[in-house]
Parts: sequence; C-alpha cells; structure tokens
Amino acid sequence: MSQEHCGCGCHNHQHTHQHKEKQLAPLLLGSVLFILGAVLDRMALPGLAAYIAAYLVLGWQVLCTAGKNLFKGHIFDENFLMSLATVGAFAIQEYPEAVGIMLFYRIGEYFEEQAVARSRSQIMAAADLRPETVQRLQENRFETIPAASAAPGDLLLVRPGDRIPLDGTVVSGESQIDTSPITGEPLPVSVTAGSSVLSGCVNTTGQLILQVEKPLSESMVTRILHAVENAAAGKPKIDRFITRFSRIYTPAVVTVAVLTATLPPLITGDWKYWVYTALSFLVMSCPCALVLSVPLAFFSGIGTGSKKGILFKDGAAIEALAGIRAVALDKTGTLTKGDFQVQKVTGPEHLLEVCASCEQHSTHPIAVSITAAARKQGLELAQPESLEELPGCGIRGVLHGRSVLCGNKKLLTQFGVDVPELEDTGVLVAQDGHYMGQILVADTLKPDGTKAVNRLKELGLFTAILTGDSHENARHIGQQTGICQIYARLLPEDKLRVLQALRKKQGAVLFVGDGINDAPVLAGADVGAAMGSGADAAVEAADVVYLTSDAEAIPQSIQIARQTRRIAWQNVVFALFVKAAVMVLGLLGFASMWMAVFADSGVAMLCVLNAVRQLWKK
Repeated sequence: MSQEHCGCGCHNHQHTHQHKEKQLAPLLLGSVLFILGAVLDRMALPGLAAYIAAYLVLGWQVLCTAGKNLFKGHIFDENFLMSLATVGAFAIQEYPEAVGIMLFYRIGEYFEEQAVARSRSQIMAAADLRPETVQRLQENRFETIPAASAAPGDLLLVRPGDRIPLDGTVVSGESQIDTSPITGEPLPVSVTAGSSVLSGCVNTTGQLILQVEKPLSESMVTRILHAVENAAAGKPKIDRFITRFSRIYTPAVVTVAVLTATLPPLITGDWKYWVYTALSFLVMSCPCALVLSVPLAFFSGIGTGSKKGILFKDGAAIEALAGIRAVALDKTGTLTKGDFQVQKVTGPEHLLEVCASCEQHSTHPIAVSITAAARKQGLELAQPESLEELPGCGIRGVLHGRSVLCGNKKLLTQFGVDVPELEDTGVLVAQDGHYMGQILVADTLKPDGTKAVNRLKELGLFTAILTGDSHENARHIGQQTGICQIYARLLPEDKLRVLQALRKKQGAVLFVGDGINDAPVLAGADVGAAMGSGADAAVEAADVVYLTSDAEAIPQSIQIARQTRRIAWQNVVFALFVKAAVMVLGLLGFASMWMAVFADSGVAMLCVLNAVRQLWKK
C-alpha cells in the first residue's frame, strides 16, 4: 500500500500542538505573577519584583523583536509601540498597567494566531494530499519509490483506500473514485481502463493500475498547493493601501505622542498625566488590526473557495472578481456538457435512418450522437454496401444501391450537390446528387446551467455567450438559459475583440472558458476563469479555476469575492473608527491604558474573527 501523508497531517498537527503549548506557558506563568503582584499590592507588601518578573516573562519576545527591528531600520511597528508604551508606564510607576497591557496584548496575539492557524490549516489541507512514496511496477513486481521519482509512463499500483498519487490514466481495474478532496463533488465517480484520474482523489473500492501522465511537480494537488502558497504574491489594492497607510500613519502617531508628552507639561507642569496620556495614545494607535486582518480576509476567501472546489490564484483575483460588471461565457464545456445530441431533423422522415446507417461505424462524437438518436427511436439501421470517411468533410457511401453523402457543405459542393442557403448547418445529407435535408447536432446544457445564469442576473451582472459554434446551437443554449447576448462563430481573436467591446460598454468582464483556444481571451479579460476539466493552457492562463466544472461555481465565486471584499472593508472602517474615537478620548484625557489595549488587541481580535468567519460558515 502506498505510503503518504494522512489526511489530518499528523506531523503538522503535532508540531502545531507543541507550538501552541510553547505559546501558552508564558501566558499562564505571566498571569500568575501578575495576580501575585496585585495581591501583594493589596496587602501593602512590595509587589514590584513580581510585576517585573511577569513583565519579562510576557514581554521578552516583544522587546527582543522590537530591538531586532530597530537595528534593521523597521522602527514603527506594533512591537516598538508596545515596548515604548509599557516601559514608559514603568517609568511613571504604573506597574499594574504596564504588565496588564503586555498580558492582554499577548492574549490578543495568542487568539489571533489561533484564528490564523485554523484558517491556514483549512486552506493548506491540500498539502496533505501529496504522497511521499508510490508503488511502481518494475519487472513484474511492485517497488516503493519516492513520489517525486515517478515519471510519465510509469505504472503505479493504487489499492482501495489509497489516494491517487499522480495525475494519470487507468490501465486496468475498475473502481469508484471519491473526487471530493479536489472538486468538492460528494458523489463517487466510476472509472475503468482508459479513464483519466486526478491526484488527490481517493480510490474507494477496486484495485487500479495507473499509468502516470504528469510528474508530481505538475500534478493537480501540487498545482493547488502552489496556487495557495502564492496567494499573498498578488496583493489586492486594499492590501497595498493598508501597507502605504501604515508607513505614513505610524510615524505620524509617534510624533503626536511625543508632542503630547512634552508640550502640554511645559504649560501645566503635570508631566506624569501627559506622559501617561501619550503612552496610552501610542498603544491605541498600533495599526496591527488593519495590517493583520485585511490580508487574512482575502486568505479566508481563498480558503472558502477551495472548500467549494473554486481555486483563486491570489488575493488580487478575488478583488478583481468582486468588481466585475459582466460575465462572458464560452459555450462548450462551460454551459454545456460537451456530449452531443440530435436537436432537430429537417427533411423527409427517413433522413435520420439514412444518415445513421452511414454513420453507425464512425467514432466521431457527432456520428455517435446521430446513431444513438436513431436507435432511441427504434429505427432499423441497414449496412452500407460501401463506405469512405473523408477527414474534415464527412462520409461518402452507398446504401441500398444509392449514393449517399453525410457531412458539411464543403463535402456536398465537392460532389456537385446544389445546397440551398442555410443560416446554420448541421450534418447535411444528399442522395444520388440531390440535397435531402440536415440534422442539427448540438451540445447538451449542464443541469445547473440555467440556474447559474439566473443567479448571475440576480447579482446584477450582464451575461453573454462567446462561442465558435454555430448561431443555431448558440441560440438554442441562449434561449434555454436566458443569456442576455449571444456571439457565435468566433475565432479566438474575435472573442478577444468582442470581450474588449463588452468591457467598454458594460465595465470589468469575467470570461469563463475551458479550451486551448480560450487561453488568449482568458489572459485578456479583467478576470479569467477556467473549468478544471479544460485544457492545461486555459487553466494556466486563468485567475480562477473551477475544479468541479459546475456552472453554479461561477456565481458562487463572485459571491465569495464580494463577501471577502465586504469583510475587508468592514475591518478597515471598524478599526479606524474605534481607533480614532479612542485616540481623541485619549488626547482629551478620558481614555485609560485599558481602553488603549482594547483599541489595539481587542479590535485586532474582533477584526480577525470577522475575517475568518467565511471559513466557519456551513
């Protein structure tokens, strides 16, 4: 049985547990020493030693970090502000407040880290899907090798209960595959010889022999992991705003604090009061609530998406998606299943029977759909006396002694058949040099296609189909779903041109596609989204990937993006409002150090909890 990381990530869990204990120990010891100092004070005994010991236990890490950052030139951070404020409180003999501030700061920091760790562990669960070793078939026996050593073409054993180690194709065996770790789809999928399978999925029933198609570095679980790890690389505008804001804001509040501590006492002579006020002002001005909670809101958005099989490549993609005004959809593979069915037969009653008799031995998807439609109607298919398949054109055959042509307009014209003007052409049929009629074959709509389009409209978005398919097929899908506008018979460069026109008219555009031909327009859209079942080029060019390939994932992703942006701005407004209010109260002399602690650690904790609530939603 292949060895791999278990789903819970035992090693990581153990490491996290040890780190948690390491953080908790100084908090508990510091709390005990703080209470001891307070008790000694109440008993009129000297408690200074207990306060100093509690302060060093609780604040040593903060003081060290502030010192290191000072030497690096990073002066104005929360560690510097906390150190300055608490040392200053000691200087004016406010010992309980100095220790209390550090204690509550560390408690706030502890709960923040636990919230962040929980969200990160939920997001990085994809990391545990990567196997360490695999069982490779070598000279009629299986040998254990590192997963990274498996190369395309290798045959691997996947037993019931194992995760699929790498992307590949089933060579032998039958089984049910649980794809929920990758796609979020709860129903198992049947696989047999020839079926493609993705790494990270779980083999639940039968034993499989898998031929590797991609090395571990290119497999689905690694791509997901890399996308999550790189999520912070594309900083959203709001995040960049916070970074710039902090660089101006922090030196400004330090300057105000220094002026508060020095100018009023020159007039009033009350140095202790104004130094205390300035120190309170420093604590409450710390911008850590903003610096921490805004990126975490976007990180949580990425985690929420990944649980639903929606992969956001970075925070900038989420912010861009939240601001789109129109959605342009490719038809095949996005709104439709990619399996063809006969939609309409125009011509004599025996037209379908004639065409299906000639097409019955072809493996072309359109030919298969025509044959299936004929058999569904119970038609008896005759065997042609002769048959010739002409690539890119269709089929030429002899049926019941009569010459038959089934294919496109080019085929019929080549053999001198006079074809009437047709707005859209399906499979054209001619007999003995005379045009008989046509069979319109089209893709079938995904079960959730109409619901997805309706949801997009409810979100106030303009919708359009951009497809290379015929007008008739596009119109058929457009009528079923209620799409606002249809653009058909588009080449890749035409799609890009139409998308640019849509952007000018409607605003920012999301384009969703799945084919290689969609890669240019995916890259050119304000936000490009690819179906996970689509071509690698499309997936690579996209900002968002729908691993489930469900149409409903499209409105879901927009809702997640809007919710994420809303939470990020809630945190910004709330933190700035509370801080501004408490800072004004502090300068007027109405705010204490305890209120300053709430304005810093308390607000930071509330913002973090607000940021991660998306992850905890059912």
